[in-house]
Amino acid sequence: MRIRKSTVGLIVYLIVVMLPIYWMLNMSLRSNADITGFFALYPTRPTLDNYIKIFTDESWYSGYINSIIYVSMNMTMSLLVALPAAYAFSRFRFLGDKHMFFWLLTNRMAPPAVFLLPFFQLYSTFGLIDTHFAVALAHTLFNVPLAVWILEGFMSGVPREIDETAYIDGYSFPRFFITVFLPLIRAGIGVTAFFTFMFSWVELLFARTLTTTAAKPIAAVMTRTVSASGLDWGLLAAAGVLTIVPGALVIWFVRNHMAKGFALGRV
Repeated sequence: MRIRKSTVGLIVYLIVVMLPIYWMLNMSLRSNADITGFFALYPTRPTLDNYIKIFTDESWYSGYINSIIYVSMNMTMSLLVALPAAYAFSRFRFLGDKHMFFWLLTNRMAPPAVFLLPFFQLYSTFGLIDTHFAVALAHTLFNVPLAVWILEGFMSGVPREIDETAYIDGYSFPRFFITVFLPLIRAGIGVTAFFTFMFSWVELLFARTLTTTAAKPIAAVMTRTVSASGLDWGLLAAAGVLTIVPGALVIWFVRNHMAKGFALGRV
């Protein structure tokens, strides 16, 4: 049986993509002495000690909980703000609308370090340092423009006649928006939720600077694996494997919407 070149290319691509994940999983099942002692393609003496330490050490598992809390808060806040804003940009024309839309996108393009000092001073004044809300609110600076940009593309694809028909039938705007309009763009909402979740999950600068102990994220906790004896590779790899799990779960739950969203939206 002749194998197509496209099939061979796909297999090679999958190997290249999955190799780092496999290697991280391999390291997570080995002790640090085992990793630094010799090279192995698979764990010869597999151990779960690295995962046990993460789930029993409060500083580790609290880092995961903190990250999930502020990322979920940010995703919810970004969607609540972006949905009506995107609807306004898609349905109405007003003075400076294009300039405002471009200004939103420039916030997404700007380096996070530019806003770090103003955020730190503002949050210090209002006592928001080391809170989940502080990180979630800071991340909306970048996720809201992205969410508006994605959702506006989906909303512009919905015929305006649907809005007019709903108003003729006596629908109020909140009722129309929630019961009629949002179900029509659920694919776009799924895609937007995925991107806002992932961009907030992987962001480190704000999450590390605006927290100290109570709301410290897992990305910041992972830097503690550095000690006088060097890096604890096994523990770091186990933490890396666990950081992939939330993103994989989000992809699983919104996979159908994402497939439609990548085909129909701006992404």
